[in-house]
Amino acid sequence: MTRRQTTLYWASAAIAFLLFLWIFGGMLGPFLFGAAIAYLTDPVADRLEKLGLSRVVATLIITVCAFVILVIAVLSLSPIIIDQAQELIQQAPRYLDKLLRMVYELSPGLVPDYWTPANEAAREAGQATRPNGEQNGGPSLAEPAARWGLNALKGLVSGGIAFIKLLGVVVITPIVAFYLLMDWDRAVAAIDDLLPRQYVDTIRKLARDIDATLSAFLRGQLLVCLILGSFYAVALTLAGLPFGALVGIFAGIISFVPFVGSMVGLLLSVGIALSTFWGDWWHIALIAGIFLGGQAVEGNVLTPMMVGDRVGLHPVWLIFSLSAFGFVFGLPGVLVAVPMAASLGVIARWGTERYQESQLYRGRPNRE
Repeated sequence: MTRRQTTLYWASAAIAFLLFLWIFGGMLGPFLFGAAIAYLTDPVADRLEKLGLSRVVATLIITVCAFVILVIAVLSLSPIIIDQAQELIQQAPRYLDKLLRMVYELSPGLVPDYWTPANEAAREAGQATRPNGEQNGGPSLAEPAARWGLNALKGLVSGGIAFIKLLGVVVITPIVAFYLLMDWDRAVAAIDDLLPRQYVDTIRKLARDIDATLSAFLRGQLLVCLILGSFYAVALTLAGLPFGALVGIFAGIISFVPFVGSMVGLLLSVGIALSTFWGDWWHIALIAGIFLGGQAVEGNVLTPMMVGDRVGLHPVWLIFSLSAFGFVFGLPGVLVAVPMAASLGVIARWGTERYQESQLYRGRPNRE
C-alpha cells in the first residue's frame, strides 16, 4: 500500500467516525458514559483479577460498590441541591435588582432608566417603559424570565422525551458499563488483531501514549473536582453565603476544565455576596478569598500531584476542544472532546518528532 493510499484510508476512517457521531449523536450519551466508566474502572478489575478473582466476579464487585456509592451520594446531596436550586430561581429577581441598584450607585450612566430607583414604583405598577420601548408587564424583566425558566425546567423534567433520555442514562449506562468492563480486555485484543501489521508497532506505541495521557488526566482531574467541590461547598456554607453548597458543587463539577470552575464560581459567589453583604467588605473578601485560595491550591498542589505535568493537555487546547466538539456535535461532542484532544495531542507530538528527524527539517547532508 502506497503512502497516498494509507493517508486516504486513515482520512476516510476519521471522516466516517465524525459522520457517525453527527448522525447518531443524540442516542450515544448512555453508551459514551458507560464506555467512560468501563475505561476508568478497568485497572481496578485487573487488580482484582491478579488477586485470584474471575473477571465476572471482579466486575460484579465494582458494579455493586459503585451503585452503593451513587445511592449514598444521591440520597445525601439531592435534597440540598434541589432546595437551594429552587430557592435560587425564586430569589434571582431580587438579587438582580440589588446588583443593578449597586451599579447605579457607583455609575448611574451604566444603568438604563427602566432600572433606576426613580422608576421603581412604576416598574412595580407595570407602567415603566422597557429599554426596547415595550410597556412593562410586571415588576421586572427578571421575574418573568425566572418564571419561564422554572416552567421550562418543570416541562423538561415531566416531558416524555426527557424522561426517555433520563431513563436511558439511568438504565442503559450501567448495563453498557457492566458488559464493556467484563469484556474490555477481549475487546482490546480484538481491535489489536485488526491493526495493519505494517504499522502495528507505531499504532501500539501511540495507543499506549494516548492511554497514559487520557487516564492520567481523567482520573486525576476527577479527584481534583471532587476535592475542590467539597472544599468550596463546605467553606462557602460556613462563610454564610446563601446557596453556598449549590455554588460550591457546581464550581467543583465545572473545574474539570482547569481554571474555568474557579473563575465561574468566583463570579457567581461574589455576585451573590455583593447582593447579600453589601457594605460588609470583609465578608465579601472572605468569599472571594475562598476561591482564590482554592485556585492557588489547585494550581500548585492538587494538579501537579494528581494530574501531573506530563499529561500534555494544555488548558487552552482543552477549552478549544470542548467548545469545538460541543458546538458541532452537542453533548456527545463534549463527551468525546477530552479523548479526542488527548489523541490529537499525542499524534501531533509524534508527528513533530518525525518531522524533526526528517531531511525536510535537518536539510540534506553535505556531499563533501
